[in-house]
This record gives sequence, C-alpha cells and structure tokens, in this order.
Amino acid sequence: MKQLIECVPNFSEGRDMNIIKQITNEIEAVDGVKLLDVDPGKATNRTVVTLVGTPDEVIEAAFRAVKKASQLIDMSKHKGEHPRMGATDVCPLVPVANISMEEVVKYAHKLAERIGKELSIPVYCYESAAKLPERRNLANCRSGEYEGLPAKLKKPEWKPDFGPAEFNAKAGATAVGARDFLVAYNINLNTTSTRRANAIAFDVREKGRVKRDGDPVTGKKVLDEKGNPVYIPGTLKAVKAIGWFIEEYGIAQISMNLTNISITPVHVAFEEVCNKANERGIRVTGSELVGLVPKKTLIDAGKYFLAKQQRSLGVSEAEIIKIAVKSLGLDDLKPFNPKEKVIEYLLEDNADKKLVNMNLTEFANETASESPAPGGGSISAYVAALGVSLGTMVANLSSHKRGWDDKWEYFSEWAEKGQAIKEELLYLVDEDTNAFNKIMDAFGLPNSSDADKKARKQAIEDATKYAIEIPFRVMKKSYEAMEVIEAMAEKGNPNSVTDAGVGGLCARTAVIGAFLNVKINGQGLEDKKFFDKIMKEAISIEAKARKKEEDILKIVESKIA
Repeated sequence: MKQLIECVPNFSEGRDMNIIKQITNEIEAVDGVKLLDVDPGKATNRTVVTLVGTPDEVIEAAFRAVKKASQLIDMSKHKGEHPRMGATDVCPLVPVANISMEEVVKYAHKLAERIGKELSIPVYCYESAAKLPERRNLANCRSGEYEGLPAKLKKPEWKPDFGPAEFNAKAGATAVGARDFLVAYNINLNTTSTRRANAIAFDVREKGRVKRDGDPVTGKKVLDEKGNPVYIPGTLKAVKAIGWFIEEYGIAQISMNLTNISITPVHVAFEEVCNKANERGIRVTGSELVGLVPKKTLIDAGKYFLAKQQRSLGVSEAEIIKIAVKSLGLDDLKPFNPKEKVIEYLLEDNADKKLVNMNLTEFANETASESPAPGGGSISAYVAALGVSLGTMVANLSSHKRGWDDKWEYFSEWAEKGQAIKEELLYLVDEDTNAFNKIMDAFGLPNSSDADKKARKQAIEDATKYAIEIPFRVMKKSYEAMEVIEAMAEKGNPNSVTDAGVGGLCARTAVIGAFLNVKINGQGLEDKKFFDKIMKEAISIEAKARKKEEDILKIVESKIA
C-alpha cells in the first residue's frame, strides 16, 4: 500500500503572485507529488500551500520550495499581520495513509537537517517532531518572531535543532514539524440561534466553558490564583469548537477543528454533538467537511454506522463511503462528491488505463488481442479476485440471514478479510502487467559500453526478480482466499454453498496459474538462491491449495447431496 504524507508549508509572501507561482512551480516539478491548494492572504502577507504525495518525493518538493522561497523573499522587508520568523515560516508534515507518526517524524528531521545544512537556515522542530519538550508548541519556537532572532540565536537554550546558530537576515528561521491531520468540520443545526449553537459547542469542545458561581449562564466567573478564568472541560478531546450563524444557508452551525482525528474521529464528534443538541431540544440535520480529508476518515465513519446497524462491514469501499456520507448528512447543504474531497482519490492518475477499470468486455478483448499483456499472471490474479468475491458474498448474505442476527459479527469479520484479499488481488492484476513491462524496459536499455552492459544486466536481473515476486504474491493471496471460502462453505448460508464451491475452484486455478508464471519467469534468473527459496514455498502452497480445493468440494457436495 502506498504511503502518503501531506505537507503544508507557510510562506511569508501573500501579495506578489509571481513569487508565489515560482515557489509552487518547484513543487509541481517533482513527480509523485500533487499540489492540492494555494491560499494567499494579502493582510497576513502569507501563503499556505498544501501538497500531498509519497514521503521521499514530498520531502524533495518541500526542500525545493523552501530553497526558492529563501532566494525570492527578503524577510528584512516583510510586513504582515500573521506571526512569522522566516521566508518559509512553518513546514509541517502530516500522515495521510499507511504511515505512522513515528515514520513522519523521521522524514521531518530529514527535511529539517537538509534545510539547515544546505541552505544555512536555522531550523526548529515542533509538535511531534520536537527534540525538546518546550519546543512542541509552535508559539514558543516562534517567540520574538523575525525581529527577535538575532538575540534569540545567541542564547544557548535556543540553539537551533538543525542549521547554524547564526542570524540569516534574508531567510530568517524555519519551523519544521510533524502533526496529526486537522479536519475542519461543521455540523448543521435546525436552529438560527448562535447562542444555542455556542452552548452545544461549549458542551463538546475540549476547552469547555467558563465555570461560574450559581447560575451557569449569569453567575460570576470563577478565577484561579492567577486571576484567570477556570474552565469546565467539554466531552471531546482534541476538539476546538464555536457556534455561528451562516447567512448563506440560513442556519446555525457548530464549527469544529478536529486537531487529532485518531483521538476524536469525525463520526465520534458528530454523534456527540447529536446527543448534546438533543438534550437542548435541537436536532442535527447534517454536516459539512471543509477542505480535504484522508480516505480513512470516511471509511472509519462508514464502518461505525454499519456496525450500529448490525450490518456486515465487509462491503465495498464505495458502499462504506456511501453509508458515511448519508449517516453524517454530508450532502445536507450541497452535493458531496468523495472524488473531490478525499485526498487519495485526487491523487489517482491514469485510472482509466488500469485493467481493473475496464468493463468485462473490454478486459476480455484486451486479453485476446495481439498484445502479450495482460497474460496468465494478470488473469490468475483476476480469477482469484472473483473467487474470493464469491466467498465474501456468502459471508455478507449470511450476516443478513433471518434468524442469524447473533452471528452477524462472525460473518462480518470474514467478509472484511475477503474484501482485503480482493483489493490486493485486484492491485496485482495490473501489477503483473507492470512487472512484464519492467522486464521489457530493462531489455531496451543501452548496451554499448561495458558500463551500459553491466547496468542493463543488473536491471534485467532486478526486473526478473520482481516478475517472480508478483505471481508468488498472487499464489499466497489466492490461498488465503481459499480459507475464507472454506469457512463460508462450512458455516455460511447453505443456500449459497455452491457459490462458495465455485469460489474455491477459481482460487485453486489462480494458485496453479500463478505458479506457472513463477516457474517460467525464473528461467533466466542468475540468483538461483533467491529462486530456490521462492520455489520451495511455492511448491508447498500449490500442494496445500489442491488439498484445500478437495476439502471445499467435499463440504459443498455433502450439503447439496
């Protein structure tokens, strides 16, 4: 699964669009990165840029942008309403998909080190990337702003984490961080009262509301020993919220910033606001996601609401997201298109060229054409995907069977396993063709000089290994599919037992078909140790698959006899 991170650099220029464009051009020049948003502000004289992509590529794009900003922006002449200390003021990295915060922190330190070393810019690391506890808070790192840097850099306690402890008059200093994904989320109410909306916001936000003596609204504020108001915490952690009235929609909303969606996800915030609104005689009519979100945000919400309905979670991604949209009322005020709001969908390129996005006739025609790909490897992966889909179908039908309500979670778990296997097999349909293309590309490399011959030979060897690994992965996943299928043949809805049987036949065919590809692709490989190791396991998987097919068919035959 592809790792994705988001980077949100803030540049201290919001008025000269020529400078901003030169900076964003550096980002767009890096393959594997997509520029999602450019938001300049004249009053703040600051531009917030959002880019997303694979980690190494995002780091490269961010560095290039920071470098260009240091060349074009002169902080000695900068004026703006927003606090700032550098040409690139802050540069946070955010995990989006298939990557942990710990991994993102390493990338943040890698970027910070390069900025400090190659550009001679002092760099402070903040939030999760902070090397010192007092530097977690960005405001502390930026204290004194640009004008205070000469004196600040002389203090031992403010030695930069990376780069020189010397004042860079033109570029200033930069803060590089790693933080969780922030979701801007508004919840719609059936009221026009800002005061009522604020009351609900105070109920749920982490900060809560001011504590008062006597009457909770009109009573005297309770102060601490320093004279500051004492607050009664709200019910949701990592949530900021206020109530407001939106003229455009003619309703009041709870406007929320979910600053850590691993602590308080969107669906949890929605449910809690529903509960608190109901206590005050107000109804939630829907909600609104502002900006982009990781796919996981909607997947988690959809699965949460499916589980509340005691419905199987092992349905397609599209169905899960549909449930999330309807349950959260994301289409209450205007149509909600996941393709325009989910980061991963916006990053999909050339989706129409994928084999798995063809219709059945197109796929068959492409296979039957004179082109050597797709071939047996892709077909094996697709046959297995069909087989596990049948097993997953039996699991989903069984979870809804009348009288089996107490078993829905058991079948849901099997259906989720089936869906995960199906998704990887569909990926391998195209990846088998890509592996073939890698070999063809390697054979097409220059072959004149000794250096060329050596590089070409190594490229062919590497591509051949990959062309062995892909069908081997198909074998393993196809066998995993048989375990789902066998469980459903044995325990699933008896009316669908033959569907499980057909699924078993498909999966066994895929194992044997993929094994043929492993063997033929290994013929030209020089690394015999690598090939022998894979062959040993592949032979075992094929034998187990043949036995598993027999077991599945025995179960099927016994139930239809």
